[in-house]
Amino acid sequence: MIPQTGATGAPIDRAGSQQVLTFKLAGEEYGVGILKVQEIRGWSAVTAIPHAPAWILGVIDLRGVVVPVIDLRRRFELEPAQFGPATVVIVIRVAGAGGERTIGLVVDAVSEVYDIDDSTFRALPEIGSTAASEVVHGLAHADGKTIILLDAERLAAGAIH
Repeated sequence: MIPQTGATGAPIDRAGSQQVLTFKLAGEEYGVGILKVQEIRGWSAVTAIPHAPAWILGVIDLRGVVVPVIDLRRRFELEPAQFGPATVVIVIRVAGAGGERTIGLVVDAVSEVYDIDDSTFRALPEIGSTAASEVVHGLAHADGKTIILLDAERLAAGAIH
């Protein structure tokens, strides 16, 4: 079963499936558990933070909460792309050492929400240490597509402390 936890950290029993919000990044389909998604926003400028890792574009103020914004293309060392009308920031809430935190993920475009059956889940094979493999939870199949499932907590680990 694909491990899934709620706000308390307790496992959620989804009867063999989970909902995943999928998005495009350099032509591939990625997904994150829908329960982690707070909102989806159109791209807008961020406030740059000096000496932040190159993949952290800066921060935004989201109703009084300072939110670090991660460019997933940079994080995964993919070719850069111009931000366009389809570019969005997926705002997610993740568990951190100090409790729940909020981060933004810049992606090329949002795709769909899928019900992913646990039987389609596959662990990522050992491919060495890369920025992507460190945050990929596994692979799943839906509608004839392979979806790269991300581990939101590990993805955010470098952006929040």
